Formats: sequence, C-alpha cells, structure tokens
Amino acid sequence: MTISGPGESRPSKNQRRDAARDKAMQLRVEQKKKDRRNKFLLQGGIAVAAVAIVVVVALVIMNSIRPAVPGPANMASDGILIGEGLTAVTTPALQPDAPAQASTPDATGTVANIRVYVDYLCPFCGDFETTNGEQIATWVTSGAATVEIHPIAILTGRSAGSQYSLRAANAAACVANYSPDGFYAFNSALFVDQPVENTAGRSDAELQDLVRSSGVSTALTDIDTCITDETYKSWVIAATDRATSGPIPNSAIPAIASTPTVLVDGKQYQGSLTDPKEFAAFVLQSVGESYSTSTPTPTPTPAG
Repeated sequence: MTISGPGESRPSKNQRRDAARDKAMQLRVEQKKKDRRNKFLLQGGIAVAAVAIVVVVALVIMNSIRPAVPGPANMASDGILIGEGLTAVTTPALQPDAPAQASTPDATGTVANIRVYVDYLCPFCGDFETTNGEQIATWVTSGAATVEIHPIAILTGRSAGSQYSLRAANAAACVANYSPDGFYAFNSALFVDQPVENTAGRSDAELQDLVRSSGVSTALTDIDTCITDETYKSWVIAATDRATSGPIPNSAIPAIASTPTVLVDGKQYQGSLTDPKEFAAFVLQSVGESYSTSTPTPTPTPAG
C-alpha cells in the first residue's frame, strides 16, 4: 500500500505508462550513444594496432632483406688463403652475386694446399682445430703448406635463436677484411671454450672482446662496427649456399655436406679428427702424390 500525503494525487495508469515509455526511450538513446562510442573506440584501437603491426612487419622486412653488399676483401674464393709466415694473400672484395674465384693451388706439388670448411658452432670442427691447429700453423709459417679457411654457417638454427654460426662467420669475415694477418689467430680463438650447440653462443660484445684477446690490434673500431652491423651477413649466407650446393673447385667432392670438410691438394681427409699424426701422415702422402704427378718423368737421351 502506498501512503500519500494530504493534497497528493496518485498518477493515473496512463501517466505511469507514459512515464515508463519515456524512461525506456531515454535508456535506448543512452545505450545507442554508448554503443556508438564503444564502436568508435574499438575501430580506432584496431586501426592503431593495424598501423603498429604494419610498422613492425616493415621493420622486420627491412632488417631481413637488406641490400646485398660486397663480400669481405681477401676472401674472393669464399675463404682466406694464408701462406708463409701466416700472412694472408690479399684479394679484392667479391661483388654481390658474383661467383667465387678459386685460389690457384701450388703448381710444383711441393707445398701442401690445405682447405678447411668450418662452422664455428660445429663441435667436430673444434676437435679438428684443437688437434691440428698448431701443427698446421707450423707448416704454414715455414712455407711447407698453405691453409685456406672457409667459414660457413650451416648450424645457424641451432643456437637458441641467436644465429651464432652466422654472427661468428660474419665476425671472421670482418677480421679478414680489416686485419687479414690476424685471421688465423682469431679463427683458432673461436674454438677455445667453443659454445655448445643449442645454446646462444657468444654475444656480439663477446666476439669483439675475442678479436682483441686473440691478438688483433689494428682497425678495431671498424671491426667492432662490422660485427654489430652484421656487415657480411648476406655474404656468409651466399658463401654457405655456394659451398653446400657446389661445385667445389680443385676437388673431387661435389659439395660440402658437413663440417669440418678438410681437403689436402683437393683430396678429402676422412680420418680421425683427434689424432694429429694421422692427419700429418695424410698431408705427407698427399704432397708425395701431388709431387709425383706434377714432376715429369725424365726422358732418356738417345745415344749418339
């Protein structure tokens, strides 16, 4: 029951119905305004998000599809050739999409031509370097051999997303370009405390520190920038493709199937990676075979 004060009259049924109708209409109008406002905000948010996505995608594309640049100097064969005194043979930079220019092997057959294809994340490459790096350096220093080192990146996907193989090969190319005579020492240093597969490997800063600790002392600022900018990333990818698709010049093998691939005078070494005597014997045998095939058999002079 509703209690009314004196002089008050209760609204009629029609008045109550009209008031309810007006209230409902007012609520509908307010709801429509709210719906339009939410729709506007939603569309605006989607538009902003879409723009952000486009920007991110554009940046990713720009960073991943950068224009190809010339390769490093002193690696026109896709490898750096190191000769007597551990001195690098200088060559001009390989232009983008240009074919690699094979090094000319020793024609006399008296000098062992050693070629090594390495991936700096490959544990077997580490075994070979640890076992044979010092004796190869001794041979090359004395002029008994040359060594040509080809950094490739076939294990790029096995470094927890950091692309260590690619970045390490780029760092090696940076050293080859700016301080080629320090390359052999830096190459060896990359296998000391070598990162394990499926880990992130060394950071760019750690690679820069390794350049210094390996003994490289020239053009350090240029090398630092080259490492952080990944200047030779496109070259490393192209060189890896060339190695794995072949052909491999001055060799009987069609392509690089795994690392390390070690060639001595074009013949593939398939012996132990942890026995320096076995590799030394293979080098000696290869040099002997090369010398015998490159030296003509004397022709007897007819008696007068």
